[in-house]
Amino acid sequence: MIVLNLNYKRLLVSLLTIALVSCSNPWDDRQNNGDANLGVNLSEAIANTNEVSLFGALLVQTGYDKILAESKTYTVFAPTNEAIYQLDKFILNDAKALKQFVANHIALTAYSSVRSGEKTQIKMFSDKYLTFKGSTMIDDASIVTADHYAANGVFHIISKALTPKLNIWQYINSKAGVSATSDYLLSLKNFSIYKADIDAKVGAVPGFLADSLSNSYLKNVYNLNNEKNSYTLFLMQDAGYNAEVDKMKPYLIKTSNVPTTDSTAIYSKYFTLRDMAFPKAYKLNELPATLTSRFGVEVPIDKTQIVGEPIQLSNGIVYIMKKVDVPLAKRLVTTKIEGENNNVGFINGPRSAIYYRDKKDPLGLFNDVIVQNPGTAMFMLDYDAKDLYSTTYKVYWRAINDFQTNAVLQSLRFAGKYAIVNGTRTVSEGYGTLGPISVQPNFYEPVYIGEFTLDKARNINLISLIAANTSTNGNNSLTLDYLKFVPVLK
Repeated sequence: MIVLNLNYKRLLVSLLTIALVSCSNPWDDRQNNGDANLGVNLSEAIANTNEVSLFGALLVQTGYDKILAESKTYTVFAPTNEAIYQLDKFILNDAKALKQFVANHIALTAYSSVRSGEKTQIKMFSDKYLTFKGSTMIDDASIVTADHYAANGVFHIISKALTPKLNIWQYINSKAGVSATSDYLLSLKNFSIYKADIDAKVGAVPGFLADSLSNSYLKNVYNLNNEKNSYTLFLMQDAGYNAEVDKMKPYLIKTSNVPTTDSTAIYSKYFTLRDMAFPKAYKLNELPATLTSRFGVEVPIDKTQIVGEPIQLSNGIVYIMKKVDVPLAKRLVTTKIEGENNNVGFINGPRSAIYYRDKKDPLGLFNDVIVQNPGTAMFMLDYDAKDLYSTTYKVYWRAINDFQTNAVLQSLRFAGKYAIVNGTRTVSEGYGTLGPISVQPNFYEPVYIGEFTLDKARNINLISLIAANTSTNGNNSLTLDYLKFVPVLK
């Protein structure tokens, strides 16, 4: 029995050794395999390989031969001579374009064809990211033969040249003057949608790279200039784009301080286009019937409106659309304010009277806020709301009174501005007060409490939940799970 156990252990050790050898990385096992290239650097190894000798000459011409002679470790995806013969003559005759082209075939560190995952995103010296699919593909080029090792790295021979693609923002720049959508998006490096955008423009160095920080669209929607992430952008032709913008104009009425500026048109364009970008590159066969933008708008994707082939770019895909018809009922999103997020603050009482709760009721788990026993009259919890439309809003709240037996009496006031002078707060640009409204004990459903109307699209900077005008504890409480402002279609 002891002999059997010893033999079993020897067999197990042998099997583990075989498994470890078979799963090891070829880069780690490259020594002493008889390959003469292991004694030379990558640049020399590529120059010594007839099949890719033309690319080796381009390495010398652009100076990358010196980089690939350094002691760091690199990966090179070397196009065949046939692929170089097919290269656009502009690239070969323009020094800057040629250097960028060569850089798009070189990456730092060694990437063998043995991958732990099916796909790996690799950053190239061009600052583009390419997808390496093991021994089969790099971007859209097939790998002819993989894993040619040199002293300081590995090169793979590929079937076609990896010409650097434009990214989505570069593509938009290339359409300046021929696309109303592109022209508007580019204009947002000069016009600030939000006040916070102005600060990003201070000291920004001109150029499309600076746009990543200072362009209002890239700052507030998605940075379409980012090479690392992938996006899908729908660009409408002018007629469809203008029709969508016109639908939004009644809901984004603005007043400009500059007489020649049509702020209503500017904001209508922004609120149309902010829902046209998505944080994933959707291939044509992957496009769902509906996509939801980061702003909560459900956008129907009608493939019959796609013009031409999808435009494959370095950081995603652009679809040219005749139109993207988003129903107003979907476009005008409901504004929800959580009770516990009284981000503007509170007034008329002590902080110790505010309780933030994690609760469970018949409808499930929720968080809310209550004010109990403040010892003061008209305690207020203050909120704000951004990007409200020029329309009427129906207002709902969910307010849970499960902490006292008598009703809570509270009001909701809307004000556009406020100021604090000598410790006293004044409000202006009022849009009305709803209430006082009685919140009965142990009622868990949302309640419609009234409506207010905005004649201009704007932020409301002070929304106050106000307790009863009495200092008697038990009669001066507050409670709020959430508020909902539902826009009404005109």
